[in-house]
Amino acid sequence: MSFGSPVFLLALLALPALVAIQVANRHRARRYAVRFTGVAALKEAAGTVPAWRRHLPAALLLAALAALVLALAKPERTVGVPVEKASVMLVTDHSRSMLAEDVEPDRITAAKRAASRFLDQLPPGIRVGVTTFSDVPDGTQTPTYDHDLIRRTIEAQIADGGTATGDALQVALDTLERLEQNGERTPAAMVLLSDGATTTGRDPVMVARAAGEARIPIYTVALGTRDATVPNPGPTGPPLLPVAPDPETLQAIADASGGRAFQAQDDQELSSIYETLGSRLGTRDEQREVTAAFAVGGLLLLLGAGAASMRSAGRLP
Repeated sequence: MSFGSPVFLLALLALPALVAIQVANRHRARRYAVRFTGVAALKEAAGTVPAWRRHLPAALLLAALAALVLALAKPERTVGVPVEKASVMLVTDHSRSMLAEDVEPDRITAAKRAASRFLDQLPPGIRVGVTTFSDVPDGTQTPTYDHDLIRRTIEAQIADGGTATGDALQVALDTLERLEQNGERTPAAMVLLSDGATTTGRDPVMVARAAGEARIPIYTVALGTRDATVPNPGPTGPPLLPVAPDPETLQAIADASGGRAFQAQDDQELSSIYETLGSRLGTRDEQREVTAAFAVGGLLLLLGAGAASMRSAGRLP
């Protein structure tokens, strides 16, 4: 909660003073009260009024004044509204390490399913593109409103080769920087899914810094567990090769670009991350003024204070 005119909040300091004045008046009234005999009989005739009812009008009045002061300060709250124009590039790793089965049924299949759910979370007004990579970036689709086309491109991936993360990020960054709509570049972001360390190509952190300068954040997802292995395709060496993810580098990529890093060790966690990213990229935060709610609440409390005061006030027979 924030306020458009916070200076009016200083008026809240007057409320404790009003409470102090009321308490002082009550003590003064008791000091100069006229004492009668036969008080017990008078109480029985007048009836008993609960203590809370005597204080209710004053409490409602103070609450009403507080609500009206808050209304004058123009309260605002942050709400998520759908993004009308934006572009997102998915950068997906399909290197040989994606054959690891530490994520059911295997990493590549889980990544495809999660990407499909990610596309389901995005509103139609967001253009989505994709860059797939292993040894080199081997497939790029310019952001489009046709999310099914992106889905088919992702489904066509086959796990093989090394990991050229930096080269793939550069291709995706170049694609986004060329995009313009009505002469203006729309807000953009990248989502990088990778399960291993970069084995070839340029430094991905350097590319991430360039993306940060262009105000294109990169959200990274490190997929897999540290003890994962895949069969060795070569004639020499151990039969199994370790394919641990590289969350440290992915964290550095996210930090350098102004994005955020995630880690997923199973398919459900990966899907949850992608759904979160879909919601995050599909909406933007906007300040909405809620003055009317406080003003109406203050008026209702004033009416309640008046009604309570009339109910508790004494009447002559």
